[in-house]
Amino acid sequence: MSEDFLKDPLSLFSVKGKTAIVTGATGALGAIAAKTLAAAGANVVITANNAEGLKKIAAECVKLGGKVEVVAKRPSSEANCDAIVQTAVDKLGGVDILVVASGQNKVSKITDQKPEDFLDVMDANVTQSWLMSRSAARQMMKQGKGGKIILTSSARGLLGHPAGYTAYCASKSAVDGITKALGCELGATGITVNALGPTVFRSPLTEWMYADDERAKAVRAGFLTRVPKGRLGEPEDLAGPILFLASKASDFYTGHILYADGGYTAG
Repeated sequence: MSEDFLKDPLSLFSVKGKTAIVTGATGALGAIAAKTLAAAGANVVITANNAEGLKKIAAECVKLGGKVEVVAKRPSSEANCDAIVQTAVDKLGGVDILVVASGQNKVSKITDQKPEDFLDVMDANVTQSWLMSRSAARQMMKQGKGGKIILTSSARGLLGHPAGYTAYCASKSAVDGITKALGCELGATGITVNALGPTVFRSPLTEWMYADDERAKAVRAGFLTRVPKGRLGEPEDLAGPILFLASKASDFYTGHILYADGGYTAG
């Protein structure tokens, strides 16, 4: 076994010169992924429905040193997914990394939730992950150099929640299934398929949980009784796992869900 990697072990985590696609780039996780990869030297195609938000993220990525292309589309159809991939090919020479960070949640007790809301969550989180993975995998296989597919799971793919999360939990469990099945299916091609499973981390949607008011303190205290690390997540807690899953360092890891949760799912 060659130990050439020991001459520069940090090179295992390099994504310099690689081309990454990040869907849902205007969301908290997508923005972290796009900026982390750009700062690490990757060229990035960022996508979302929010054209103005994409411009802001693109400017931040460029400031960090990355080359960026913007596609104002969601991965909501085969045509959109193919167009996103084709942009990466035409503008940046191919696709090496895919991060599917797009998705949604509609919280409602099952007795109150409309069937169309359940189906919307399943479409955004499951079908769109499948469609985007399909388009990217086809291009990666055509290139013949392997690749990295990173889907977005959640602690809620493993654990239930009493507040009306049937759609979300079901969708993230399905993402876990796609991750495992594609890890098996694409293993021989050199394409790895893994999922990042966060719990609560700081974002515009969760910022209230980090506040010092009584409600936030009470909710936070209750939640942290289940978190061995004793704190809520921060964006930098996701940057390392993203870089690991996007780089050569994870070449022998596929079909895994990597929980960035401070130990929440361990208990």
